[in-house]
Amino acid sequence: MSFIHPLGKVPVLNWLYSGMLMIFIMVAIGGITRLTESGLSITTWDPIMGAVPPLNASDWDILFDKYKASPEYLHKNAGMTLSEFQSIFWWEWIHRQWGRLIGLVFLMPFLWFWRKGYFKAGIRRHLLGIFFLGALQAFFGWFMVYSGLADEPRVSHYRLALHLSTAFACIVWIWWLVLSIREKVVAYRPPELNPWLLATTCLLIVQIALGAFTAGKDAGHASNQWPLWSDHQFSPSLFGFQWNMLWTNESWIQFVHRSFAYVLVLCTLITAWKAHKLRWRHPAIGAMPWLILLQFLLGVLTVLTGVNLGLALAHQLLALILLLALVYAFHPGKRGIAA
Repeated sequence: MSFIHPLGKVPVLNWLYSGMLMIFIMVAIGGITRLTESGLSITTWDPIMGAVPPLNASDWDILFDKYKASPEYLHKNAGMTLSEFQSIFWWEWIHRQWGRLIGLVFLMPFLWFWRKGYFKAGIRRHLLGIFFLGALQAFFGWFMVYSGLADEPRVSHYRLALHLSTAFACIVWIWWLVLSIREKVVAYRPPELNPWLLATTCLLIVQIALGAFTAGKDAGHASNQWPLWSDHQFSPSLFGFQWNMLWTNESWIQFVHRSFAYVLVLCTLITAWKAHKLRWRHPAIGAMPWLILLQFLLGVLTVLTGVNLGLALAHQLLALILLLALVYAFHPGKRGIAA
């Protein structure tokens, strides 16, 4: 069943691919913004004039004075020079402008394709849903930043997880539509494999959220050793341990994230092995063992290097690639999506 007029299939697919690429780049820019601690450099949200960068020394002084009144400057970066401020300002500014550009790249062709009659009824509500989810994701971005402008110079790791998860949800939704429009024939998936695919996907989603917690709390710096936590400890100290420390304490958040990785790796490898035993050939399944092992290695290296920016960024982006591979494996192929 087709959801796109034949004349619109190629331009619509190119548009959706472009949207996926832009969101992927957005996740990368967001990761750099977080890892360089640039996210709190712009203390106001101006949807219109905020797109205009500082044009002269007076503009820079105004922005720097606003930043000097923020908790991050007062408690963490007191004495920062204007040039140092500019180095963190630009990453946050680029992050916000790229988000605006994504909105325009989605909305303008969407209206044009709708006017041309390329969209059939079954796909319109999905595209509208993606648009509103993207708008919600942008709101969550400011909601996250706002949490770091009140008292503690650090964004809420809960809000960071929400912001990142909605970005992942947007690109996954677009990918599902792309697969539906392409209508590629895939080999029949044995039903015995479905619980394992579902379990692997759910575990990966949880692990992505734990990774966001780790980033939001700067928990990646809690330990730089592996496989032990320290020279003589398997885990953080159990003295005074309380259950809520698993999601509030930096050390325990990192420990849970790295421990959960073993479960995810094992489940992924079992899923790939079962697919092999059932003789189900799918490109995503074939790639999954290599992707998960590389992801695990990147996680270990990120810990050992004290959160090297390049390794940490690759670790985050590969998690998204792995999620897209699982969605590809889940997609029913030529049956498409419900109209």
